[in-house]
Amino acid sequence: MTKKVLKALQLVDHDFEDLELWYPVLRLREAGIQVDIVGEKAKEKYIGKYGVPIESDYSFTQVHADDYDALLVPGGWAPDKLRRFGEVLQLVKAFDKSQKPIGQICHAGWVLISANILKGKKVTSTPGIRDDMENAGGIWLDEAAVVDGNLVSSRRPPDLPQYMKAFLEVVLAK
Repeated sequence: MTKKVLKALQLVDHDFEDLELWYPVLRLREAGIQVDIVGEKAKEKYIGKYGVPIESDYSFTQVHADDYDALLVPGGWAPDKLRRFGEVLQLVKAFDKSQKPIGQICHAGWVLISANILKGKKVTSTPGIRDDMENAGGIWLDEAAVVDGNLVSSRRPPDLPQYMKAFLEVVLAK
């Protein structure tokens, strides 16, 4: 019997927070999970806030939530760009509707806010967008990692170990 290979999508746009994108990608790959990078354009080089590049595998229009087991949204300034794409919001909504794991850290909460999926959910983020998260109906907690069903959220880079431990537990439980 062949074990199913889990697959995750990592959203990307310019000015992502380098650690908040790369650390989750590397941890998931280390766990044997295939991670595809998806941006506005396929085979595009995106540059993080601190200059670390990553190349997208696919464009937003080339991927479907049904083909993946989990979704990651990076922090930095990329979320403010990502939430402007209807395709991104549809992906987030589809993952949420299917109760597939969605990981978000720092400013990534902006994407979930724009997808309108936070009402009544326990979440965390960088304290700078706490009001935004609460105004979107989220129950904001000042904790390193918060799990509420399929949503796993975290505050900022120092919380990455707790965030990824929680995210992997949710992904591997599905």
